[in-house]
Amino acid sequence: MKYLEKLIGKISVYASFIFLFLGFIQLLSAQELHDGIKVEKIGNGNKNIILLPGFGSSGDVWNKTIDDLGKDYTFFKLTFPGFAGVPAEGDPNYNAWTKAVIGLIKKSKIENPTLIGHSMGGLMALTIAAEEPKLIQKIVVVDAVPCLIALSNPAFKADPNTDCSAMVAQINAMSADQFKNMQTQAVKTLVRDTVHQNLVLDWTLKSDRNTFGKMYCNFSQIDLRDSLTTISAPALILMNSGFKTIGSSIDEQYRGLTNKSIRYADHSLHFIMYDAEDWYLEQLKSFL
Repeated sequence: MKYLEKLIGKISVYASFIFLFLGFIQLLSAQELHDGIKVEKIGNGNKNIILLPGFGSSGDVWNKTIDDLGKDYTFFKLTFPGFAGVPAEGDPNYNAWTKAVIGLIKKSKIENPTLIGHSMGGLMALTIAAEEPKLIQKIVVVDAVPCLIALSNPAFKADPNTDCSAMVAQINAMSADQFKNMQTQAVKTLVRDTVHQNLVLDWTLKSDRNTFGKMYCNFSQIDLRDSLTTISAPALILMNSGFKTIGSSIDEQYRGLTNKSIRYADHSLHFIMYDAEDWYLEQLKSFL
């Protein structure tokens, strides 16, 4: 009898180990790196959505979006190299990341995806839809414009060969406390409530500073205004309430995008999905 009890005990231990191992394998299959980009596949619906976060942000910025849209979709939640704790690359580059996302769509055979992007991710959604118009079904841009610098400098001309070393060096030269203090003040201008301010701050502080500086420099030299005419996918543009005062400039930025709807949130800063959550989800569901 004692022998049988010991045997059952051993079998239980082995069974528990097997279940844990299988669970670990399933976790690995749901999360992988594609050209350095962390890709999390969630759900098994018949419609595909690729979620592109912004500067220093985790793909977790889309968690409420995923929960609310539900089981009709398969989601591909991305976090870019060097952001929010994902290992950094030696030479981060916006164009390389864009091509990597296009490669992910083709290699993984993600059919007719909708791209939803915030900030830098919104610009990337536009870039991909312009470069591969037949690949994308719809795009949602959350608080981004085709050329940010041109809003304050209409004469701006993009220079893809801009030397980013000075900006990167300046950020890298900051002490940990200096960088944290700078970002602590910055997040107060990006999201209203302190809970999400702390969340965004945590992602930023876990980001690689070299990547942060280089990608911001890359971003500042992108002008997609003339490329928008090649986009055939319907586009929903969601902007924070502050942009209402320069609505004519936003309209001009998006003039080349023919099939679009531009809408403005009330009482929202940059992270519209947090500051105007109900409105944001309502717009999203209606468009999709």
